[in-house]
Amino acid sequence: MLIAQLSDPHVTTGPLAAEPAGGLHRALGRVLGLRPRPDCVVITGDLVEHGRPDEYLALREVIGRFPLPVHLVTGNHDDRESLLDTFGGTPWLGGGFSAYYHVDHPTATVVVLDSLLPGAGGGRLGEEQLGWLDGVLAGRPDVPAVVCLHHPPVTVGLPAADAVGLADADALAEVIGRHPHVVRVAAGHLHRPVTAAFAGTVLTVAPSTVRQSSLTMSADEEIGWVDEPTAFLLHLVEGGGCVTHTVQVSHSAGHTCGF
Repeated sequence: MLIAQLSDPHVTTGPLAAEPAGGLHRALGRVLGLRPRPDCVVITGDLVEHGRPDEYLALREVIGRFPLPVHLVTGNHDDRESLLDTFGGTPWLGGGFSAYYHVDHPTATVVVLDSLLPGAGGGRLGEEQLGWLDGVLAGRPDVPAVVCLHHPPVTVGLPAADAVGLADADALAEVIGRHPHVVRVAAGHLHRPVTAAFAGTVLTVAPSTVRQSSLTMSADEEIGWVDEPTAFLLHLVEGGGCVTHTVQVSHSAGHTCGF
């Protein structure tokens, strides 16, 4: 199975809307240009910039005609109620009315978690959701699982980012560690590609489809935006394992397709 992981499109409306929408559209077009085409797309959070209803309608305009399944994940810039108002009951949220859900593809389980903590830059899952995750993972132990959330559950050496990480990362690690068929944990939030070991598996953080953050590893330097290439991750889930490729978008010579 092929899973394209996009992240942090920050779709908005008004005078600054063109760049985020264009970045997401180009990334989705690059997905369609791949051969074979991925089986689905996961967008790991910060779907919109301010969590406003009109922004989710703009997001729906961008992805509405996309021909592959798309699974949406909440981020700290999102608003849960507005997201559910726009996408609840649709395939974009697994057909349900919750921001955490799972989709049982034939050869892999895609699990989407909701780490949004309203009013905060950091995230939290909570005991109820972690218990739900444990049950979902126990339900298909012979099928590889990919667990998707916005906030990376590890420190990455970027002080500004680590200050707004996942508060209950250790509790998530306990759950993931009980299920060796979790072949990848996929996150966003950092606007940078990062790879780390986590709970007996591998964590991959996807870059943003619109802008990247600076590699600011010193606490006395201010983090900012840099003009680095946009890209997404492509996960090949096969034979009980997972291999991840980085696919360039803004600096790519690959084909893109319209939709």
